[in-house]
Amino acid sequence: MDMIASIRNALVPIHRAGYPFIAGFFVAALLLGLLWQPLFWVGLVLTLWCAYFFRDPERVTPVADHLVVSPADGRVSLVGHVVPPAELGLGDEPLLRVSIFMNVFNCHVNRAPARGRIARIAYKEGKFANAELDKASEVNERSSMVIENPRGEVGVVQIAGAIARRIIVFSRTGDHLEAGERFGLIRFGSRLDVYLPDGTVARVAEGQTAIAGETVIAEFAVNAPHVSWRKD
Repeated sequence: MDMIASIRNALVPIHRAGYPFIAGFFVAALLLGLLWQPLFWVGLVLTLWCAYFFRDPERVTPVADHLVVSPADGRVSLVGHVVPPAELGLGDEPLLRVSIFMNVFNCHVNRAPARGRIARIAYKEGKFANAELDKASEVNERSSMVIENPRGEVGVVQIAGAIARRIIVFSRTGDHLEAGERFGLIRFGSRLDVYLPDGTVARVAEGQTAIAGETVIAEFAVNAPHVSWRKD
């Protein structure tokens, strides 16, 4: 029993959103195997990859309100000041943006970069260009969310990529999130953009690997005034 418990603890949990896809890959492997046995093994490898894609490991989030953590696993593709998308309602002045690109081997469960109340969520249809390109922030299909944090409003944008065809948001407007809490996922390659209030300082560099819910990507301004939000 101890060995079974050890094996179970070593296995990474799979998010329930992946179960239909894993089952579909396995059924396809069985059918392909009926046509030609080597195809079954190819299908089985793809099934294992699908299970790996939908993994949902536990993460340990730093417990400091002035820290902003990565919302996604992947490579930091951009750190700079950019005008946020209009649907976020964060104004037309450039804000610090940190972008994390997720390839098909990264964990795709997305987590809140900071604690707060979800003030609004907006979905915008668009293209499916390479999510690593900077223009993807403007032209690709995306789901945007604004979190009201005591240090200011934080914009989080899930951007679909060339392979991704579905953005999933678990949370709803009015929900309260803790930093590192799961709020959604994107299937099969994509990007997360985080727009941060004035005075926020980036703590990552382009090309760095980030871990969702754990890697500190920025710090709110030390002297930033705390904001009180109206409770609905």
